[in-house]
Amino acid sequence: MNGSTGVISSNVGLARNPPSRGSTKASLGLLFTYGVTGSGKTFTMTGSPGQGGLLPRSLDMIFNSVGPFQAKRYVFKTDDKNCMEVQCEVDALLERQRRENNLTVPKTPSSRQKVDPEIGDMLKPEEACKADGVDEDSCYSVFVSYIEIYNNYVYDLLEETQEDAIKPKPPQSKILREDQNHNMYVAGCMEVEVKSAEEAFQVFWRGQKKRKVANTRLNRESSRSHSVFIIKLAQAPLDADGDNILQDKNQVSVSQLCLVDLAGSERTGRTGAEGTRMREAGNINQSLLNLRTCLEILRENQMCGTNKMVPYRDSKVSHLFKNYFDGEGKVRMVVCVNPKADDYEETLLVMRFAEMTQEVEVARPVDRPICGFTPGRRHRNQAFREEMSQRLEDRGDAMSALNGVVLSLPPLPTSELTDPNDEITIPRLIEALQNRQNIRQMMIEEFDRAASKMKSMLQELDSNVISKENVILEQNGRLSEKDKVIHSNKTEIERLEKKTKMQEHKIDILQKTTKIYEDDKRSLQQELETRGHRLQRELSEKRRMEQRMQGVVSDTQHKWEKECERRVNAMQLEMQNKLWVKDEKLKQLKAIVTESKTPGRPNPQLHQTQPPPQRSSREERPSREERPPSKRSASPSPVPVLAVRLCRC
Repeated sequence: MNGSTGVISSNVGLARNPPSRGSTKASLGLLFTYGVTGSGKTFTMTGSPGQGGLLPRSLDMIFNSVGPFQAKRYVFKTDDKNCMEVQCEVDALLERQRRENNLTVPKTPSSRQKVDPEIGDMLKPEEACKADGVDEDSCYSVFVSYIEIYNNYVYDLLEETQEDAIKPKPPQSKILREDQNHNMYVAGCMEVEVKSAEEAFQVFWRGQKKRKVANTRLNRESSRSHSVFIIKLAQAPLDADGDNILQDKNQVSVSQLCLVDLAGSERTGRTGAEGTRMREAGNINQSLLNLRTCLEILRENQMCGTNKMVPYRDSKVSHLFKNYFDGEGKVRMVVCVNPKADDYEETLLVMRFAEMTQEVEVARPVDRPICGFTPGRRHRNQAFREEMSQRLEDRGDAMSALNGVVLSLPPLPTSELTDPNDEITIPRLIEALQNRQNIRQMMIEEFDRAASKMKSMLQELDSNVISKENVILEQNGRLSEKDKVIHSNKTEIERLEKKTKMQEHKIDILQKTTKIYEDDKRSLQQELETRGHRLQRELSEKRRMEQRMQGVVSDTQHKWEKECERRVNAMQLEMQNKLWVKDEKLKQLKAIVTESKTPGRPNPQLHQTQPPPQRSSREERPSREERPPSKRSASPSPVPVLAVRLCRC
């Protein structure tokens, strides 16, 4: 096998009772393989010589279980409406003769026993198994059919067509119909009655050779269609005597097992498919996608309580098995996984689909009893026949013993009279007859004593049987009460299980909601922490900016204060120089005025009195560091101002 397999099954519960009209479905089973292309699905289903797959193992178990109780061929007869009929022994014999006469090439016993070497020795003897609890008061017959779904069309692989080498006739597609029990079936599909696992597998192999396969980049023999091998087990009860099959169509029960080999999902980019192969791959992927959609909607309807319509009719695969997913049987899926690293993504999708299918619950109907006959009648009939044969043997022994007793009686003397005066023969004969009469009387008395003793023993046995029957009736009454209690307990258990499932579903919802809230809380806390850190960073940036601005403002203020102080000092110095010049001029003017009033004084105008040299502001002005701070409100002395006013006057 190219990959390892794992089984993923759906939960099975109780559902509605099957309808009672026509042949009923005792039980339905669906087993299909799922996986990517090249993962070993076909090998898992068929196997190889010495290593049988699911199909030969299933056939071997069925025939090991019902082999001793099989009916003769053609006792069960299929109709065109997915039902079974029962024929009498005479009609079955005529049918067998007609079928044998219609054979063009008669089969020899050696050819019948010859097995195809490709399918020989599929199972080892030590691997044989048998089902328990088989109803031995019924007769069985097995029918098989084999179909494939290719490009969403249904074809019968067992249909015998006349091959024309010049103009071959393409196979005709079949249609799906619904029978009176609302079960889907393939109309016009050929159903072959088989009597052994080897014969059934030969029929399968004959159809397997017609299946659509092709060579792709990933698989040398890639299945291009979905194949469905259907095994039907017809069961009918024996009559009250346990000899013949009950001729009642309503009592026929049909069990069905569908073994499905789904084609693998594939990507055209990896397989390099073109043309026909690409169209086949598209149809395969579309049918598998529809199957997945149906199961997802079923899970949603069951878990959420919705009533969405399941799109069964979008694909022939899902439409054919509609009744299985609606609660008419058991469904199992075998997941085939390829360990190649290149198939990792597709394998991951397959495993997710398998995980999803575990949450889908498919209910199983309750099997109703077939008939009201007493169980165990087949064995009782055989025991009765053995008892009758034993009694016949005992009666023969009794007759031989009686003959021995008769022969043991005293012999009669000769009764021939030769002389009329003979008085010896007749008295001798009378004495012998009297002896025989006495012996006979003794035997009758002994027989009467034995008969009375046997009668008393039979009466005692009858009384014991009656008492035991009364005990059995009492026990049956108690058993019925226990059954009622068990049924009520089962009902209560089912109710509690449903309630538990509902509570578990609510708990799951609450857990998911809590997880969502916790995730939201965690995300909000992270966002809050992020914003807090961002706010702290902004505050620190703001404080640094304020400190920086305060430094800049203080520096600018200090700079402007120094500049203003420099300018004020310069203006004060300039004003002082101007006032000094004016004072000098006033002094000169005053001196001139006083000299003009005083005689004998020289004219000041004649003397060119040169004012003292004016000090340069740069030379006399101290530096900014050496200069003491001066008051900004300092004003010049009022004396020079008064002198100026006097001068103006």
